[in-house]
Parts: sequence; C-alpha cells; structure tokens
Amino acid sequence: MNNAWPCLREELDLLPGPVLPDGQPSWTLHDPVRNLFFQLDWASFEVFKRWHLGAAQSIAQDIINHTTLTLREEDVAALFQFAQRNDLLEPEPNSAAKLAQQWQSRRSSWMQWLLHNYLFFRVPLIKPDRWLGRWAPRLEFLFSRAFAWASVLALVAGLWGVSRSWGEFTATLVDSLTWQGLLAYGLTLGFVKVLHELGHGFTAKRFGCRVPTMGIAFLVLWPVAYTDTNEVWKLTRRDQRLKVAGAGIVTELVIAAWALLAWVWLPDGAPKSMAFLLATTTWVSTLAINASPFMRFDGYFLLSDFLQMPNLHSRAFAVARWDLREKLFKLGEPVPESFTDSKRRWLIVFAWATWIYRLVLFLGIAALVYHFFIKALGILLFLVEIVWFIAKPLWSEISAWYKRWPQIVHSRRARWSAIGLIALMVLCWLPLPTPVRTQGMLQSAEVWPLHALDASQLQQQLLPEAQMAEVNAPIFMLDSPSLKAAQTQSDAQQTQYSQQMAAAGFDSELRRDWQVLLERQTQARAQQFAIEIEASRYRLSSAGTGVLRDVDPDLRPGDWLARHELLGKVVGAQLEILAYVQEEDVQRIRIGDGGIFISDGGAGPVLDLKVRSIDQDASRVLSEASLSTLAGGNIPVRSMQGALYPERPVYRVVLDVTTQPGEDTASQHRWRGKVSIHGRWEAIASQFVNTAASVFWREAGF
Repeated sequence: MNNAWPCLREELDLLPGPVLPDGQPSWTLHDPVRNLFFQLDWASFEVFKRWHLGAAQSIAQDIINHTTLTLREEDVAALFQFAQRNDLLEPEPNSAAKLAQQWQSRRSSWMQWLLHNYLFFRVPLIKPDRWLGRWAPRLEFLFSRAFAWASVLALVAGLWGVSRSWGEFTATLVDSLTWQGLLAYGLTLGFVKVLHELGHGFTAKRFGCRVPTMGIAFLVLWPVAYTDTNEVWKLTRRDQRLKVAGAGIVTELVIAAWALLAWVWLPDGAPKSMAFLLATTTWVSTLAINASPFMRFDGYFLLSDFLQMPNLHSRAFAVARWDLREKLFKLGEPVPESFTDSKRRWLIVFAWATWIYRLVLFLGIAALVYHFFIKALGILLFLVEIVWFIAKPLWSEISAWYKRWPQIVHSRRARWSAIGLIALMVLCWLPLPTPVRTQGMLQSAEVWPLHALDASQLQQQLLPEAQMAEVNAPIFMLDSPSLKAAQTQSDAQQTQYSQQMAAAGFDSELRRDWQVLLERQTQARAQQFAIEIEASRYRLSSAGTGVLRDVDPDLRPGDWLARHELLGKVVGAQLEILAYVQEEDVQRIRIGDGGIFISDGGAGPVLDLKVRSIDQDASRVLSEASLSTLAGGNIPVRSMQGALYPERPVYRVVLDVTTQPGEDTASQHRWRGKVSIHGRWEAIASQFVNTAASVFWREAGF
C-alpha cells in the first residue's frame, strides 16, 4: 500500500441509508467517537469499499471495471481530501507532533471562544437513555392509531365547546394578561417544552436509537430545551426520521387538543386555568418557533428529511450565492450542485427567505440584548450580534467577490451592475420632496372657558348653545347665598346709617357722633362697592367674540355648581392645528412652510396650513391626550400620575389654517386628522443616517 494513502479509522461504522431522490442507494458513515454522521452516495460508497487499494488511480479504474460508474482520479482525490478534513483517516506513525500542531491551529482564541459560547452553548443535564428505554414500552399506546383518532375527536369536541362559550374563553384570555398570568404562562411553556423534548426522546427510542443526553441550549442567552437524537441518521427509513423530527410538534398539538377539551368540562378554578394556558400557549409556540424551517429547529429537520437534502441551509445558501453572482457578474461558474430548474429556483427563494427572516430576528435579539443589560455591556453585546450574524456573512461574500475580481473586471454584466449600483446610490442621496407626516388636532386658536365660582348656583343662562357671543356680553348669571347675605347686611347698614344721620339734627347725642356716623357710612359704601364688584364676577361673560359650545344640556336654573365646574366654552372663529413632530423631522420644517390637514375617516375638512411656531425644546409632557397611542394616535407615551410622557422626543408645532372653513368645520371646533408639512427636501439615505445618529447620541448619553 502507498504510504501516502492512510487507512480509514477502524472504529467507523458503515450503515445502510435511505434511497436518494434520484433512485440511487445511500449509506451512512458513523463516527462513534464524535457521534457524527456522514451520508454517502453510491459513488462514495464504492470508493470507500476499495480504500484498501491505496491509490486514487487504482480505485477509479477498479470502479470502472466492476460497476457501471465512471469515476476519474480527481473524484477519488476529492473524496480523500474530504476524509482528511473530517478526521476519518488513521493518523500516520510518529505524527503526534503534527496532530498537536493541527489541533492547536484549529483552536480559537479566547475571545472567539467567549463569543461562540455567548452566542450558543449547551448544558447537558441528564442521560435519559436508560430511563427512556424503561418507560417506552409502557407508553406505546400513545403511538397507536386509536389514540390518534381519540385526540382528533378531543380537538373537535373542544372546538365545539369553545364556540358555545366564546365570550368566557376570550374573557379568560384578557384576564391572563397580568403579571401573575405571565408567570403562569412562563411556567406552563417550560413544562410543555419538557414534554416536547420527551416526545423526541421516546419516538427515537421506539425506533431503536440511543438518546445520550437531554439538557438546555442557550441561544444568545435565551434558554431552549434540546435532546440529542443524532442517532436517527442510523435509520434507513425516511418516514421514521420524519416521525422523530416531528414528534415534539405533534406532542404539543396533542396536549393542546386534550387541554381544550378539559377547559370545556372542568369547573372554574386552578385546573381550568391551567388547561386554558395549555390549550392556548402550546400550539401557538410550537407553530411559531419549532415549526419554522428558517432556523435549525424541528421544522428545518422535517423539511430537510422530507426533501432528502441533508444540510439544507448550507446547500440552499450556496446555490443562492451562485445565483446572485451570476445575476450580478455572469461569471459562468458551474452550479454548486445539479438540480432541476424548479428545485433550484425553490432553493434560491428559500435561501433569501431564510436570510431575511434571520436578519429581522437577529436585529430584534440584538435590540433585546442591548436593553436587558447595562448600557456599556449592552452596546458591546449589540455590536457582537451585528458583527457575528450580519456583518460577518456579508464580509464573507464580499471576500468571495474579491477572489474573483479579475473575472469580474472583464465581465460586461458586472459593468451594468456597477452602473445600476451607482444609480441606486445617487437615488438614495438625491433630495426628494418627502413631506413630514404626523397627526394633529384641529382646534380654535382662541377658546375662553367659562367656569363656575365657589358655592354658586345657576340663576339663568342668557345665551343658548351654538349662538354667537359678543365681547363682555353676559352668558351665565350665577347666584351665591353668601354674597346675597352680605348684600342684605350691607343694605341694612346703609339704611341704618342714613336714618341716624337724618335724625342727628334733632338728637344732641347723634350730633356728637356725627363724625363717627359719617366714617361708618363711608365704610358701608366701600363695602357695598366691593360686593357689587364681587357680584359682577357671578355674571359670566365672554372675553372675546365667538360661539358658545360644550354646554351641558341637562343644566337647569337653580342647579348647584361645583367649584370650577366647566359651564361652556366660547370658541373663536380663527382655527389652528396643534401637532407634534419627531426629532429627526423637526429640522426639516421652518416657520412659514405650507401643509395640508385631512381629518380622520375623511368625514371632516381638508384644509391648507402654514407653520406659525416650532418649539425649540422637546415637549416633556403631551398636552393633547387624543394624539397619544392610548387614544388611537401616533405618539407612544407612558402614563405616570395622570400625565402623559412621550417615549421619544417630539416637538410641538402650531400651524395656522389659511383656507376658509366650511359650516361643518365651524360646528365642530376639534378634529383629529393627518397633517402633512411641505418641509425641506431630503434624501432617503440622509434620513437613515440622521435617524441612526440621533439614536446613537441619545442612547450614548451625549
């Protein structure tokens, strides 16, 4: 044998595999030391079968002589390199130093190790193989056809019962949205995920596979239960692999079906609440997370086994990257794998869908990581997420382009792609007339509220609702018992002092007190004047010209009024718009810029506007509750002690209405609607850069 051709490792196992989609047989090569599996096609099997020949040329020639396959020496050499890369060969004699050097070169730095273990690591908790083997025969009924039909009937009966108690079911859902409900949801979800993994374990054990470990995997510090079912690759039947991969999802769906039926029949109490959580959380979580083929969860392995395409993600990504390069540069490179046109197109679409899904997911995880940790550590971990999951794959593809740079330079398609890229960049930085859009409140520029005074009683309403009120024209006449008593007392004192002064000409004692009586009469007149001034306050009048609005229709003469009770408003004819603009948009508008107002629902007016004023500082408190998200507006707020605080910086902008409003507008002095301001032109890329810079400076605390 050639010394340069080492033998295969003796402990490797070669097992029969399923028939491949093209009809050829397959085999599974098992490395028991690392518990790794490699799928071999017919040609690879024939090469490994003749490995003892010790030379690529001899192996290729023997395959041609004894089979219908045609292999070249290069094909055998490529398989040799594959075996060498995956440590499937016996080490050479006296090669300990070389192997140690290779192992050292493969070791990552302490920083790479920390990053990898932060992003994903596993914690094995138990070795369940013996326990699963003891309980699997006792739970065989769960895999029977009778239990499957019983679960379907339970689901149908549960849905029928819920349809008859839909109001109670939805009310339970609303009641569970509390801190206690969320805690119960977390505990229930954890319990169901344990059963999910047991479903994988029992199904694998039922088909004779060993389940070495079960535990918790941490994906970016988020706990996810896992079960080591790698030995399913020993199974030759594809349907058995599919059953193991889908056992967890089926387990959760069965639990949901029986829990739904239990909710219908159980009395109110803790068991019924638990059944509700099991019925509503299990199927939602398993379909949203585990059934997704875009991450390496159950849905991915189900799809991979169904299509008989191991390493589906990497193979689809390779085809999509090849397609991207061909569309951009038309290099004429061969396809990484030979597929039919329809299957190749499907793989490309699947790869792009996976990339987009992961981009959104990893950006969301990065944002959560940033907010869950202290600011300095949060920024660091946020950057790690962005670099590892987003920037690194992009850099890898750009590096592949760099290696092909000589071919790209001479490609006509590449020149057109470059022209298109330059045009796109110019378009992104080309200022466009993008309006500043927000919500605003149409209201009167001048509103004079009419409030009741202390301890007052309505005496008369002089002006009806929706009538024009002139300046200083009385509208409400109020009465006050204390004021009437003071008025009566003052009149009595005036009468008494006048009578005493008239009788002073006939009474010597009164003449002696003439000066005192005169001073008392002067004081009484001053008091009378003060009472008249106070009484004038009980005649509520308008401070300007406008229409009387918001009068309580149930208000009647003689009704007692609370302190500062609003009796009505005099609304001026001049209209204005009160709006709030985001921080990134406020720099684009100036005083005098035009705009337009469209009322919500299209039932109100469409008005032309002009910016009157712009606040220089962000509003600390939102004065218009109707513009908050709590009331259906577009400004996110948090409510604290009766005040609304904007979640993001917003600036108050007041706009004048320049068109003449119609009669329908005059009848309603407050409308909410959409506001569009014709601000400065701005490029799309400039908007993105300004927003990113604003967020960075705000979060960095500068």
